[in-house]
Amino acid sequence: MSNIFVDTSAFLAILDADDDFHAEAKRAWGEVLSSDSSLVTSNYILVETFALVQNRLGLQAIRVFQEDIVPLFSIRWVDSVIHSAATGALFAANRKKLSLVDCTSFEVMRNTATKCAFTFDNHFKQQGFDCIPK
Repeated sequence: MSNIFVDTSAFLAILDADDDFHAEAKRAWGEVLSSDSSLVTSNYILVETFALVQNRLGLQAIRVFQEDIVPLFSIRWVDSVIHSAATGALFAANRKKLSLVDCTSFEVMRNTATKCAFTFDNHFKQQGFDCIPK
C-alpha cells in the first residue's frame, strides 16, 4: 500500500467553497478517499492548516476539520532531525516563496518513502513528487 501526503493547500481547497481549487479538490478528495493508499500529513501541516482555516472560515470549520478529517490521517511528527534538515534545505534553496513547512513536508515524504502529494503547491512537483490532481 502506498502513502499520499496531504498538504495545507489541499485541505484549504477542500474546506473553503470559495477557494479557486475547491471543485477540483472535492473531486480529487473523493478519489483519494476511495484509493487503497494511506493518508499522511505532518503536525506542521496541521498547525498551518489550523491557522489559515481559523482565519478564513472560523472556529467551527476547525472543529469539523479536527473531528471529521484529521482522524483519517497518520500524523508524522516533525522531530529535531527533520526540522534541522528542513531548515538547512530552506536556507540552501534561498527562495523567498519556499516555506519551512514545505521543506519539512519534503523531508517527511522522503523519510516515509511517500512519492505522491495531494496538493495545489507547485513546490512538490519541483521537488520531483507526483501530485494529485495532475
